[in-house]
Amino acid sequence: MDKRKLTFREDGTFTIAQFTDIHWIDGSEADQRTRSLMELVIREEAPDLVVFTGDVIYSGGKGCTDPFQALRDAVATAENAKIPWALVFGNHDTEGNITREQLAPAVETYEFAVSDSGPANLSGFGNFVLEVEGRSGQTAAALYGLDSGEYSPLPHIKGYNWFRRDQISWFLQQSARLTEQNKGEPLPALAFFHIPLPEYNQVWETQTCYGHKQENVCCPPLNSGMFAAFVEAGDVMGTFCGHDHVNDYWGELHGVRLSYGRATGYNTYGREGFPRGSRLIRLREGERSFETWLRLDDGTVVLEQPEHVPGVGKAKIVE
Repeated sequence: MDKRKLTFREDGTFTIAQFTDIHWIDGSEADQRTRSLMELVIREEAPDLVVFTGDVIYSGGKGCTDPFQALRDAVATAENAKIPWALVFGNHDTEGNITREQLAPAVETYEFAVSDSGPANLSGFGNFVLEVEGRSGQTAAALYGLDSGEYSPLPHIKGYNWFRRDQISWFLQQSARLTEQNKGEPLPALAFFHIPLPEYNQVWETQTCYGHKQENVCCPPLNSGMFAAFVEAGDVMGTFCGHDHVNDYWGELHGVRLSYGRATGYNTYGREGFPRGSRLIRLREGERSFETWLRLDDGTVVLEQPEHVPGVGKAKIVE
C-alpha cells in the first residue's frame, strides 16, 4: 500500500484527527500526558489522517535543546500507529535554535508523513494540497495546508504574520486545477493552518457560534484576503486552526465553517475546567459537508452539531 495515498473508506467516510498546540519540549511528564491523549484519540477514533496544526514543538522553550528529537517524539504517536499524517508550522515551532528551512525537510524523512516542504518559490514552508481518492479511484476531496507564518516582518506593524499574496495565488491555482480536473465542479475541500484568520473575529461577532471563546482571537493585524479566496474558489467548506489554546468555537461565514481545534498539549497554557483534546472531522464521499466533534482527555466525546448544542439559535454559547 502506498503510505502517501489517501482514500475514502468502503463505507464512504474519511476521518481526520486534528492535534494542535502540542508544544513538545523534552519528553517531560507534561509531554507524556500529551502523548497519552494522542494515543487515546487514535485508539478510540481510528482516524484515516492526523493533521498537526502548528506549535507541534516549542523550540524556544526552556529545555528544548534538540528540536529534531522533539519533533520525532511529538509525531511518534501517529508514526508508530502507521497513520498518515500532515503538519503545518506554528509560530513556536521554529524559534530559538532552529529555522523553518532547517526543520521542514525533516518532516519528509518520516515514513507516514504525507506533507512536505512545499514549493520552494512560495512564502513559508509546508504549504501543501492532499488529494483524497474516492472508491472509483478519482480525486473526491482536497485538503490544503498553509503556513500562516510567525511574526510581522514589518517593524511598524506589531503582531503576527499574514498570508502572502503568492500563497493566495498558489491556493487559487491549485483550486482551479482540481476544479477543472473534476469537470468544472469545485471539490469538497478543507484548509488547515495555525494562526486564525481575521474572519474568526467576524464570525464570532456576527453569526451563531458553537463552543467556547475564552481569549482574544490572536489573528494578524492585516487581512490579506485568504478567506475571500476560499469563498471565491468555492471549494473550501471549512477551515481549522489552533494558536488560541482556550478557544474551540466554530461558526459559519459566507458558506465556510471557521473552526478552532481543541488544544492538545500539556506543556503550555490552558484553563482550569477546559480539558485538552482533539477535534475530529469526518468527510463523506460525494457530499459537500462534514461532521465534527471533540474527543477530550478523559475519553468524553463532545458533539457540536447544532442539534446537539443547548441554546441553539443564541448568538453565543460561552464567552
